[in-house]
Amino acid sequence: MPGTFVDVEIASQPDLWERASALLPEVESRLPRTGERVAVVGCGTSWFVAQSYATLRETRGAGVTDAFVASEFPAGRRYDRVVALSRSGTTTEVIDLLRALDGAPSLLVTGVEDSPAGALASETLVLDFADEESVVQTRFATTTLALLRAHLGEDVAAVADQGRRALELDLSALLDADQVTFLGRGWSVGLASEAALKTREAARFWAEAYPAMDYRHGPFAIAEPGRLVWALGEVPEGLAEEVAGTGATFVHHELDAMAGLVVAQRFAVALAKGRGLDPDRPRSLTRSVVLSGD
Repeated sequence: MPGTFVDVEIASQPDLWERASALLPEVESRLPRTGERVAVVGCGTSWFVAQSYATLRETRGAGVTDAFVASEFPAGRRYDRVVALSRSGTTTEVIDLLRALDGAPSLLVTGVEDSPAGALASETLVLDFADEESVVQTRFATTTLALLRAHLGEDVAAVADQGRRALELDLSALLDADQVTFLGRGWSVGLASEAALKTREAARFWAEAYPAMDYRHGPFAIAEPGRLVWALGEVPEGLAEEVAGTGATFVHHELDAMAGLVVAQRFAVALAKGRGLDPDRPRSLTRSVVLSGD
């Protein structure tokens, strides 16, 4: 299969993370202030990024931070700021939520200028340089997270260097698997969910995701020869050995979890191509979910 948009977009991520970090002095006044009570919302990939950022922000002591899928935002709960993530700015549930906030402080992070969601948010931050042609979202999500991590004081340049290593890793030994379960801890739980989503979207492949410590509480039962158990970030003590005892293959790269997600993105695309699928245009999916009436 010839090169795809998503191949180019995956490969561009480390450079875009550094570009987003460099943008921080220009945009930090729009981002959550230390001590604010913040809700971060999105759908699909954006929800998983919201989960990761919420955990990071609380861990860094920047303030109470909750993550919600946009359709399930708790009406009546008060926040100092709501941060909505939407690549297109056209997602129905995000638009409905911003409309329901009725002027409460909100920030939309999007890849598109002049979007319907942008018209409803108090402020908008446009990362148009990270927008994508592929339906399958990769670089917009991670670039958004890179900017938010930079705002928390993290060394994004070092993460970008690890992302470049992730682009070079050989995946061939993993591509004959018949199932994969992604695991995360802390802020990488959201990224594990995103890795599983990418694999389902692009390759129609059986992929699951769990918090690593919870994996032993039931999901462990499906581990067996021919299947992968893939950890992003921190690995609980003893888990690799327990997985090996089932005959499943334990996968873990010594990378920042966001760089590790790049490896999982590449895995998903390689699986799709091996199955003769177009990873840019997954079956039944569109770039944005816009429901009837919007």
